[in-house]
Formats: sequence, C-alpha cells, structure tokens
Amino acid sequence: MSKTKLPGFATRAIHTGQEPDAETGSIAVPIHPTSTYLQQELGKNKGYEYARVSNPTRTRLEENLASLEGGIASRVFASGMAAINALCTMFKSGDHIVAGHNLYGGVPRLFNQILSGYGMEFTYVDTSEAKNVERAIRRNTRMVYIETPTNPLMALSDIRAISDVCRKKKVELVVDNTFMSPYFQQPIALGADMVVHSTTKFLNGHSDGLGGVVVCTRSDQVEQLSFVQKTAGAILSPFECWLVLRGVKTLAVRMELHDRSGRIVADFLSRHRKVKQVFYPGLPDHPQYDLAREQMTGFGSMITFETGSLSNAKKMLKTVRLCSLAESLGGVETLISHPATMTHAAIGEKGRIEIGLTDGMVRLSVGIEDVGDIMADLDQALSTI
Repeated sequence: MSKTKLPGFATRAIHTGQEPDAETGSIAVPIHPTSTYLQQELGKNKGYEYARVSNPTRTRLEENLASLEGGIASRVFASGMAAINALCTMFKSGDHIVAGHNLYGGVPRLFNQILSGYGMEFTYVDTSEAKNVERAIRRNTRMVYIETPTNPLMALSDIRAISDVCRKKKVELVVDNTFMSPYFQQPIALGADMVVHSTTKFLNGHSDGLGGVVVCTRSDQVEQLSFVQKTAGAILSPFECWLVLRGVKTLAVRMELHDRSGRIVADFLSRHRKVKQVFYPGLPDHPQYDLAREQMTGFGSMITFETGSLSNAKKMLKTVRLCSLAESLGGVETLISHPATMTHAAIGEKGRIEIGLTDGMVRLSVGIEDVGDIMADLDQALSTI
C-alpha cells in the first residue's frame, strides 16, 4: 500500500500543530502562560500537570517542527545551545564524539570547557570529507556532530555519505540545520538520526526570541529528551513557543526571498573590487557547488567575505547604515558581523588560524529588504577601505 502523500511544506508550516483552537475557534495558537494545571482528581488529568514537563503551546510547536524536518517528534529548549547540551546528556563519561572542526564557536566551548570535564572525549575533523569522519571514529564513539554549511566558512558536508559511515559504525549522526532551515535542506531524509536548530534564527525569523530544538527519528530519543526537559529544565517558554509558531507560518516565503537576495548579493560581492574572496555555496566557484545543488534546494542567505585585514573589516563595519552590526542571523533584517571577535572569539586565535578564519572576514545574513538597498549600503561601506 502506498503511503499517503504529505501536504506541501508551506501547508504544513501554516497548519501542522497550528490548527484552530478547539475551545474558542481562535485561528492563532493560544499562549498558555501557566505554571500548573487543574487536576479533577488524583491520577486523572487532561495530560498536563506542570509546565516544566509540558505546555499546550509548546506541544503545538514541537508537532510543527517535527513535521517540517520529517522526524517523529521534536523537543524544544530555551536556546540553541540548551538544545545541544540536552542531546549530549544522551551520552556519558568515556563516550567519544567526532565533530566538525569549523562549528559555531559556542559548540566547542560547550564541548571543551564543560562536557570534557565530565569525561566526554571530542575529536574535531574536517567533515567536508566523509573519509575524515570514518578515520576519527573509535570503539567508544557515540555521535558524529556536523554543521552544513558551516558557520562562517560555508563549507558543506555530504550528509548521505557521512550517514552511511555512521550506520556502518553504529554511531548517531546529528546535523545542525540552522543555516539552511528545513525549507532548503532535509538532513533526516539524507540519513541523519537527529537534527538541531537554533530556532532563534530562520525558524523564528524576526530577531525577537531565543530557542532551540532537537528533532528525533526514534522513540528512545524522544523519551530521553522529554526526561531532560522534565528533570533539567531549560525549556522554551509558552510565549517564545508562540513567537516561533508565528514565524514559521511565513518560513517558506521568507526563505525564498532570503535565497533570491542572497544569490544576488553574493554575485555582487564576488565582483566587487574591494572584496578578496566570497564564501557562498551558490557561487559556481564554490568548491562544493555541485554538492550544494544535490543536497539542498536553495543556497540561502548566509555569506562570508574577505576584506583583507582587521583594519578593513573595522572600517567597513563602522560605516554600514542599513545593515545592522549585531550577533545572530536569520532575521528579516540584514545583519552583519565579525566572526573573529564575535561568534568565534571563544575558539582563540590558534583555533581560528587552524580553520582558516581570518580577522578580515565579515559574515552577512541577508535580510528581506529591497536587495538594491542592501547592495548600496555594502558598496558605500566597502568604499571606505
């Protein structure tokens, strides 16, 4: 018997977990800002007992995000890093994790400065080559953790090839899909065991709330993460859940515009006389352009470019007007940042040199403003260097 075809992505984004409220008919999902729930008698309730354990607004969001990523369920947390920390509780002292050598700086900070103190072991490799992952796997390896594209150098990992390695070695593959969102990349369909996001970024899309999610493919993963929510906390508040539900409704249309403008801006920067190099998987000269076309349905709006020096980067970042100099990414507004002193300051100068992250690099999250205005602002700022 053939499987029933799922509704399209945009339909699921707007309707899965976002059905009208049964009691009032409210089209928007209600916010349930309660800490506890009335129980009619001992041992009998409507499924909700205490808000750290579960909340109706949170349930709606978890249903929605699982649907978009193709998982069986998801669990949301107070930030992207809280989500990553939660999934790491599935492992124990003596377990080994293979991770990409070019990750968001907060991840190796968590691994090296907190989790290693509990006896967990970490090896960092260039995951753009699946063979590097296979070589690094040991008898005690329990997880391979990758970002693709990477932050901020936009290197890709072949998810299907790495998943094949992980299945052969009986190791979990976890993919951070924040940069692409489930609209442009589906890691679970390519073999990932779990997917993580900072919902703060494209899923929320409006730079007005923190959050993180782990999307699961097996019931034991769901049970473990539910236990972590209940026991350790760090859950996402009802209001923050509502913000992500609100943002996800427009994810498809936002990502289309992010992608269209991202391609235009990347091409503009690649031809600009003041820009030394552009890192964007949608440019034909990107070394993994063919892989990008194969495993993603769009190239997104994250771009990193080389200005040549820290002095040049400072001059440019001081004179942008429309682009906002700020941490984070994925909002409707264009955000610009300096990875060496912001997102990747924690890995130190040596760590940045090892992955090829220079002081002259600038990272751009292209928003959905008029693309001509974005380019005009970048042009006038680049003219100062």
